[in-house]
Amino acid sequence: MSMQKRICVFGDSVAWGAYLPKREAWVDLLRNHLEKLSNYSVVLYNLGIDENTSTDLLQRFDSEATARNPDVIIIAIGVNDSIYRGQNLFDVSGEKFTENLITLLGKARTFTDTIWLMGLVKGSDKETIPLKVSTTGKCYSKSAVRQYDEYIRTVAVNKKLPFVDIYADLNDSDFDDGLHPNLQGHIKIFNKIRTMFEKQGLMDFLLS
Repeated sequence: MSMQKRICVFGDSVAWGAYLPKREAWVDLLRNHLEKLSNYSVVLYNLGIDENTSTDLLQRFDSEATARNPDVIIIAIGVNDSIYRGQNLFDVSGEKFTENLITLLGKARTFTDTIWLMGLVKGSDKETIPLKVSTTGKCYSKSAVRQYDEYIRTVAVNKKLPFVDIYADLNDSDFDDGLHPNLQGHIKIFNKIRTMFEKQGLMDFLLS
């Protein structure tokens, strides 16, 4: 009998699956897929928290990873780091974001060398500049999210880690509010990461 494998996905509301009525975020679709293939010998933890930035994730990473001792870590963070208000000053600067990512990777490597970085996605800016539900003038823009997506890619290349590039895979119709993917968008993200798991041999590792 194969030993149980554990995956931790650390992220924000996109990983968590904000506004989806059921277990339908890309993380949950991946979990369902792996549970079926492995007869439940693969356990996936969805550790996405609404509004989290990389700074927030750093504060909770050690305790949450220690409690689960993962074999695979996926980091899916950055959209909230790109928030700006008025003067185009980001809540988490690009330099700080990159620093946070590198620190997170150092922490992750104490658990496993199998670490993946998720890219970012963003829909139409119509409802997000400023965000309609914000009382403080929060702004999310495609250009800013794309910039932070590139920061993640650069770190992945420098650290020789898999980068799941999803920015071009989704279009405006894959978002209901310009910020959070709808079910159609989450299915596209799931299909992309599932395909990469298969091509890069991670699926074989998980099912062995």
